[in-house]
Amino acid sequence: MAKYSETIEKLIAEFGRLPGIGARSAERLAFHLLKAPETEAMALSDAIRDVKTKIRPCSRCFNIAESELCSVCADPNRDKGVICVVEQPKDLLALESTGAFGGVYHVLMGHIAPLEDMEAEDLTIDALVERVKAGDVREVILATNPTVAGDSTALHITERLAGTGVAVTRLARGLPAGGQIEYANKSILSDAINERRKF
Repeated sequence: MAKYSETIEKLIAEFGRLPGIGARSAERLAFHLLKAPETEAMALSDAIRDVKTKIRPCSRCFNIAESELCSVCADPNRDKGVICVVEQPKDLLALESTGAFGGVYHVLMGHIAPLEDMEAEDLTIDALVERVKAGDVREVILATNPTVAGDSTALHITERLAGTGVAVTRLARGLPAGGQIEYANKSILSDAINERRKF
């Protein structure tokens, strides 16, 4: 019985490990690369290598960066006194696309979800508390996703920041419960930022 060579099988298997890529899509991608000019295939290879060797977390907020600080933290025009806490870098980008927020961010790199083996200690909450305690922070906006996990993470952060004297607010519920920030449109995100309330 005929089958693909070991090299092609390996490539199909690697594509199949990517999220949202099924067996047929993996096969199509593998054969696209096989037929593509070598320069195109090598450009993909270089981009994958670069993202693993050049990208690192921002030393201040944990957003993705190619330098010690991400572009937001390095911007002298941002209001460092207001920190917006998000679960993932893609949530930060979604909020940035509204143009409605002029402060800085803190990326948790997930949410508290014991069933997924994600505890508070696995997130960057300790670093957030240290940033707040270091001074000059007036407000922390909790922009975790409006899900059970997002809400429990926000509650945990609120408890950790109790007694610091910093105002803790939550995005307004212009975001649908159970939704994801990265999929909300700019208008909804803008309203959610502008109508935030005390948590």
